[in-house]
Amino acid sequence: MLQQDSNDDTEDVSLFDAEEETTNRPKKPKIRHPVASFFHLFFRVSAIIVYLLCELFSSSFIACMVTIILLLSCDFWAVKNVTGRLMVGLRWWNHIDEDGKSHWVFESRKASPQETRTVSEAESRIFWLGLVACPVLWVIFAFSALFSFRVKWLAVVIMGVVLQGANLYGYIRCKVGSRKNLTSMATSYLGKQFLRQTTGDDQTS
Repeated sequence: MLQQDSNDDTEDVSLFDAEEETTNRPKKPKIRHPVASFFHLFFRVSAIIVYLLCELFSSSFIACMVTIILLLSCDFWAVKNVTGRLMVGLRWWNHIDEDGKSHWVFESRKASPQETRTVSEAESRIFWLGLVACPVLWVIFAFSALFSFRVKWLAVVIMGVVLQGANLYGYIRCKVGSRKNLTSMATSYLGKQFLRQTTGDDQTS
C-alpha cells in the first residue's frame, strides 16, 4: 500500500519484492550476506584511500579523479540498489508518474507474524557504520581542501559528499518512515474518535 506524504511528495511503502528467503531461526549476530557486506565497505573505503594516497603513487590528477569518481559511482549504485535491501531490508528510489511528476519512494521490508526478525544485527551495524562514517569523512575532506586552497580537489570531494550523503539521507528516511506513518495513523484515529464522540454528544443533547 502506498502512503503519500503531501508535504514533500514522498511515499513510504513496504518492500514487496525482497528476493531472499526468510527463516524461523532465532536472531544471531552473524553475517548472512558476506559478499554484500564486503562491497558495502569496499568501494567507499577504497575511494577514501585513493583520495588520501593517490598523490604518493601518481602525479596525474586526472587519473586520480577518474578513479575516485568511478569508485564513488559504484558505491552509490551498490548501496542504493543492493546492500541496503539485503543487509537491512531498506530501499529508496524515484519514479516519474504519467503526469511527469517526480515521486520519491522509501521502502522497508516488513516480516509477517510467522517470521522472526530477518535483519542480522552484525550486518546492520556494518551497514550503518559505513553509511554514516564515510560521508562525515568526506565533509572533513571538503573543509580541509577549502582551507588549504586545494581547489582542484574540491570538486572531487563535493562529489563524495553528494553521492554518499544522498544514500545516507535516503536510508534515514526509510528507517524513520514507518514511525512517521504510525504517528500519522494514531493522530488520525484519535481525531476521528474525538469527532465521533462530539457528534454523539450533540445528538444526545
